[in-house]
Amino acid sequence: MKSCTQCRQENRDDARFCHQCGGAFALEARAAASEPDQVVAPQTDTELWKAFIGPNANRYLETFKKFSGPGGPQFALTWHWPAFVFEPFLWFLYRKMYVYALIYAIGPAMAFYMTQDLSADIVWRVIAGGSANYIYFWHAKEQLAKIKSERATGGESRQQLLGELGGVQPYVVWVGVGLLVLKIGLVVAMFKEGPPDGSKGTPAKPHPAGLTRV
Repeated sequence: MKSCTQCRQENRDDARFCHQCGGAFALEARAAASEPDQVVAPQTDTELWKAFIGPNANRYLETFKKFSGPGGPQFALTWHWPAFVFEPFLWFLYRKMYVYALIYAIGPAMAFYMTQDLSADIVWRVIAGGSANYIYFWHAKEQLAKIKSERATGGESRQQLLGELGGVQPYVVWVGVGLLVLKIGLVVAMFKEGPPDGSKGTPAKPHPAGLTRV
């Protein structure tokens, strides 16, 4: 086993990329560069996709095939259990899709605040479960386009961009847990407060005119 210099994840001895963060192993890269007679072939698209995705890359690539048709990319209904079972915004944070993480952090809370119906959270989970694979497909596609044109982004190496834009960020999960606790606290506070236009008590009925006791 060998440890990744970026995330300290243990990998197999024959691994070319870290299965946790997607980074290439520097020792192997230097060894290849030190052999002048050896021609280093460019990475294929499949290798780039696997390095970008990181954990469960083969499963994602198999699912992504459903989004490619004869006329180009197309939507296909798939199901993503982690995005449904766990808090959706945690999964989007884990996969570095920060805009969607923000949407799924605020959206369910606002829906519950407006409706006071706990089933609103289930609706958001169903939406996340049915669209997470397709959203991640386009996210990876757009980020890989940036990585392939790394010369136009300031000179960063391809491997550096793969580590920054791709893979996962396990430590972000702890940030997500903190946000989840905050979200639960807000939901509980809103539940105690009641609907926005509701009243906490029933107003007293006025005494009919002329029936006041003397």
